[in-house]
Amino acid sequence: MTAKKIIPKVLIVAFVVGFGVLCALTGNITSPVGTLWSLFPPVVAIGLALLTKEAYSSLFIGVVMGGLLATGFNPIHTVDAVTTTGFIDAVSGTAGIFIFLVLLGIVVALINKAGGSRAFGEWAAKHVKTKVGASIATFCFGVLIFIDDYFNCLTVGAVMRPVTDKTKISRAKLAYLIDATAAPVCMIAPISSWAAAVSSYAPEGEGLKLFIQAIPYNFYSLLTFVFIITLTLMKFDYGPMKLHEMNAMNGDLFTSGDHSSAEAEEPATSKGKVFDLIIPIIFLIVVCVFALFYVGRCMGEEWVFASANYDASLGFVDAFANTDATVGLPWGGLLALVGIIIYFVARRLVTFKEAMECIPKGFIAMVPAILILTMATALKNMTGMLDSDAFVQASLESAGALNNFLPAIIFLVACGISFATGTSWGTFGILIPIVLSIFPAGSTVGVIGMSACLAGSVCGDHCSPISDTTIMSSAGAQCNHLNHVSTQLPYALTVAGISFVSFLVAPFIQNAWICLAIGVAMTLAVLFVIKFATKNKTVA
Repeated sequence: MTAKKIIPKVLIVAFVVGFGVLCALTGNITSPVGTLWSLFPPVVAIGLALLTKEAYSSLFIGVVMGGLLATGFNPIHTVDAVTTTGFIDAVSGTAGIFIFLVLLGIVVALINKAGGSRAFGEWAAKHVKTKVGASIATFCFGVLIFIDDYFNCLTVGAVMRPVTDKTKISRAKLAYLIDATAAPVCMIAPISSWAAAVSSYAPEGEGLKLFIQAIPYNFYSLLTFVFIITLTLMKFDYGPMKLHEMNAMNGDLFTSGDHSSAEAEEPATSKGKVFDLIIPIIFLIVVCVFALFYVGRCMGEEWVFASANYDASLGFVDAFANTDATVGLPWGGLLALVGIIIYFVARRLVTFKEAMECIPKGFIAMVPAILILTMATALKNMTGMLDSDAFVQASLESAGALNNFLPAIIFLVACGISFATGTSWGTFGILIPIVLSIFPAGSTVGVIGMSACLAGSVCGDHCSPISDTTIMSSAGAQCNHLNHVSTQLPYALTVAGISFVSFLVAPFIQNAWICLAIGVAMTLAVLFVIKFATKNKTVA
């Protein structure tokens, strides 16, 4: 075993032993609940993951640390907290998303077996012949699927992998393109599960209005799109992504990490056509949108499948504000899967037996994503036990006197919480009530503050290794998860820095279009400077 492989394992063992000694020596310390210590477990888990390039043990250590802090270092109570509040609640709370992941994995396996992906790849090789064309096509497709970020990550990956592979775009770059058009586009789409979530935290009847008012000032989401298009047209990369892209040009799409599941594809039939990929995907989108809409009309205090629960008076937007993606997406995915199997069997592209063989294959393909998502959700549960929102609220209230500088501070706070906890929804759920209480009702600065809260939530989520959308972007691209995180981070931080400056300027100008124009100009200038600075640098 080489030193490179031994050192990370030694670091993990040393860290666990060191923290155990700390626990033994500090049995009577003041409760960390509601203090800065509440953010310590996820920060350490993320740091270990980035340092050791190993996600599972790093996340598990973070969960155990959270349990120890939350229970006052009582070993018996810690085991109970980690098992029950951590992992059992993580699985039960996200079971619907796990089901949806597996269903999409099965759909992808079916499309591959039926020859749809092969046919689409051959078509793409004739019509999309450049990396620029493939990148722009991936970006545009990602923007079009704005209903839900989970759905976006996996659908865009399934459709665009053959195209990006043919044009020698690395899987890390594909994962970035998917991730950058998942949460950011959902955060500026009034008809999306994210708009519904934001609306639920605002005063009744004001949620959608506030969401729409915040869109022009959501600098992180909007400037991410400018960044992607400009970077693509300028034909350069920087940071770890540069190495991945250079290797992809030489035929290595992965550079490092385990990608056995991505390579082990079933032999496809030669009878498949391009529409054998397009029709199933469109059918999946339509059925899932309908399912989200229907569930939104049926949701009460708890889900009961009965006609008496159906509220026909709810409009499309209101139904989405009331929906539950963890119910609607697996429901729609299951219906779509049945329809897709019938379609492929009727077309005689696969037999019924071959279709059934795709079920375990689809599940196996999603196991890494499900494991990481389970660990990450358990870590979020531990952070919730430590009451991190109370610490954040107290910190922001003490900064209330800074007035026009407060949106920029809110942006940084939202970035930090979202990065540490891996959840945008949890972050703006904590911050929106605080932001609304700080600023005068209806003020422009208040709208900018709301935008800063939403933009920071997306930014931290985009950077975080334990974010569910980051995890599913890796799954959609079939890319090693930590490769995706390390290559995406410099790009996300570049846009975050520009967004921070924009939020500093915005309260003084109070004109969204002028501020956005300044942000676009800064993005272009920064990219030109980076290209010039990295032009002659070799990749290690």
